[in-house]
Amino acid sequence: MSSSGKDMPTKDKLIVALDVSTLAEARRLVADLRHVVHTFKIGSQLFTIAGPELIKEIIGSGAQVFLDLKFHDIPHQVAGAARAVAQLSVSMFTVHAGGGAEMMQRAVEAVVEVAETERITRPLVLGVTVLTSVDSETLGQVGIASSPAESVLRLAKLAQDSGLDGVVASPREARSIRKSTKPGFLIVTPGIRPAHANLNDQKRVSTPAEALSAGADYLVVGRPITGAVNPLEAAQMLLTEMENE
Repeated sequence: MSSSGKDMPTKDKLIVALDVSTLAEARRLVADLRHVVHTFKIGSQLFTIAGPELIKEIIGSGAQVFLDLKFHDIPHQVAGAARAVAQLSVSMFTVHAGGGAEMMQRAVEAVVEVAETERITRPLVLGVTVLTSVDSETLGQVGIASSPAESVLRLAKLAQDSGLDGVVASPREARSIRKSTKPGFLIVTPGIRPAHANLNDQKRVSTPAEALSAGADYLVVGRPITGAVNPLEAAQMLLTEMENE
């Protein structure tokens, strides 16, 4: 996977989130979509159901995996998890930027060590900033007075300073992150919704064109594709929207 999304083909910028409840459904979606989508996201629900074997299966099919488990623990535990993830040959994975600088640094050090020792390509390490389901009220409930936008930018800068390859952030904050971070720092944006789509539980969302024009490198899309009557057609329509950005 490229370390910068700027010059990638449009189809390489789309990541389909396999946020489904059965292994059979995940396999069907990969089989239907892998000729137009290169990367699939596996989150907590599917990983709990299917474990590492599905990751190996998807990579074996020629596609790539974005493992989105949002590691957030003491630095030693996160370093161990990062080491295990690197050995699975995923292309990118997430840690919570809120875990702090030492935790993020240890994750990066762990994957670099594995890559050098085993002579493999190291995965990109991304910091999760503020979830797209979170708004100011939610932040206030956990004692954070700053707005989502302020919190995202602070965490993005911390992730960059800690050596991470990029962050996961709402498309609403992509422009400010792009202006405030170094060239090549990746922005992966969930919360992408075509104009006709239901928002579901997302609160800070944008269309594909808006996210790309704001500086996003990769777009993560789940239900508008996976919940469609024809997922392949939905993916192709979304890719068209992205190309018309």
